[in-house]
Amino acid sequence: MQEVVTSGPTAAGQGRPVPSGLLYALRVLVVAQAAGLVAAASFAGQSVQKAKDLLAAGQALPADGMLAETHVMAGMVVHLIALLQIVAAVLVWRPGRGAGWPALASLGLFLIGMGQHFTWELLGTHVPSGLALFGLTLAVLVWAWSPRAAVRRS
Repeated sequence: MQEVVTSGPTAAGQGRPVPSGLLYALRVLVVAQAAGLVAAASFAGQSVQKAKDLLAAGQALPADGMLAETHVMAGMVVHLIALLQIVAAVLVWRPGRGAGWPALASLGLFLIGMGQHFTWELLGTHVPSGLALFGLTLAVLVWAWSPRAAVRRS
């Protein structure tokens, strides 16, 4: 006689792991997000240093904004990755039955990034929100690569 499980861990899907393809996609995207943020921060630092050097030499800053162009482009790539990361995190959460908070954190990454885009000239908000981006990305990155990420929730 075959036993039918109607309750317990296997009935709720807790005995099976989150689909590996979905989790792998999220892992790739969160690593790309972290790399993009490191690049954007590096480009911002280079822009500030170049502006400082020009001012120290008594030269005017270029009016066309070319100093920060690489920082802006890296930020645009980070926005795109964040959008894709939201999709991957939602797929890990809903059909994959993984944890839901990475989807919410990924949405936060996208919204904070958009806020940075619109407040680029206000360093008092741009820099702290950049740190928040690093913190959220690190949290999702650590979770995505931990063994707990593969565990299904009920």
